[in-house]
Amino acid sequence: MIDPIILRENSKIIEETLKKRGWRTDITAVQSADEKYRQLLQTVEKMRAAINERSKSKVTIKEQEILRVDKRKLKASETALAKAKLKAEALLRELPNLLKDDVPAGQDENDNVVIKVVGKPPHFPFPFKDYLTLAAEHDLIDLERAAKVSGSRFYYLKNEAALLSMALVHYGLDLAVNEGFVPILPPVMIGEEAMSGMGYLEHGGEDETYHFIKDNLYLVGTSEQSIGPMHKDEIIEADRLPLRYVAFSTCFRREAGSYGKDTKGILRVHQFDKLEMFSITTPERSNEEQEYLLSLQEKFMNGLGLAYRVVKLCAGDLGAPSARTYDIETWIPSQNRYRETHSTSTTTDFQSRRLRIRYRRPDGTVALVHMLNGTLVAVNRPLIAILEYGQKENGTINLPLVLKPYLFGKEYIA
Repeated sequence: MIDPIILRENSKIIEETLKKRGWRTDITAVQSADEKYRQLLQTVEKMRAAINERSKSKVTIKEQEILRVDKRKLKASETALAKAKLKAEALLRELPNLLKDDVPAGQDENDNVVIKVVGKPPHFPFPFKDYLTLAAEHDLIDLERAAKVSGSRFYYLKNEAALLSMALVHYGLDLAVNEGFVPILPPVMIGEEAMSGMGYLEHGGEDETYHFIKDNLYLVGTSEQSIGPMHKDEIIEADRLPLRYVAFSTCFRREAGSYGKDTKGILRVHQFDKLEMFSITTPERSNEEQEYLLSLQEKFMNGLGLAYRVVKLCAGDLGAPSARTYDIETWIPSQNRYRETHSTSTTTDFQSRRLRIRYRRPDGTVALVHMLNGTLVAVNRPLIAILEYGQKENGTINLPLVLKPYLFGKEYIA
């Protein structure tokens, strides 16, 4: 949620963000609701002060009756104030985060800006096989039986594919822990306040999540949705920052808006495993922290030897909580194009304001923290690339040597 002071004192910044993102939002309605709330607040505070002052002195029977009437009026005004506050906050929550100045203009992925290309797509001097063909030959992925059990967009990983998925996670975990990140296995079901606090329920976000209505719990679509709310309502001492976590979880997505996209295979699925980095830091260090998360993602990719590019997302392609996002897109031979495998975003104080997460400065004052997230590995897409890059003419599949310690010494799939 953006700072309401900006809404009151510099709404042009919000209007510019909305225009750049391509969002159609009536900012005047938000301002009107906020103004009504503030006016009611002033009225209620004056009524309370007057009643408290009169209650301190002795009053006549007639004055007591007037006081009782005024108290009933106050109660009615407090009820109206509570409703006005809910409406104002609800409308404010509909607004996306303010953009960083360097976010490029544009409305979709075609307008994203490539800022770095690393490695060259592999060349195959023999007939190329996509990962599903390789998986069938080596008994690595079973889509048919998964469909029998769970429906479409589910899968079984078997044999070396199962080992490879866990090796990728262990490799990423070692990388992050050696950098001082705290490893976490978080809950994958979280309450509505936590999910809403992270800003993932507005603008169709609820359609993307699995919601257990009876329990009012949501399955996470990414583990940062569970990690961010850990420090809800806390004040963190400045000398503890940055707090850095690396969390492993299974993630669940309905893929409600992806009808007809990537329906075959394991590229876009309802359930997958993911290792996520999450940072909590001061506003002064948040830009530097995002670059640091990106550097770790690149370190992970360079170890695997996969060709990739770094992309800065344009305004129209950003999620509502993000103020800036970098994607790493890996070359997938069977797709003949780069596909997103990693993402890192700064949400500035958009999430921390909702969750009331602050830090105490050395001078004793408190301020909102900045929160950032970054994928270290979302297993399926790197797995696809590894299988396709590693294929050899004799039918074997070479595996990245960096994963050998996690694969019981295996260097290839026979």
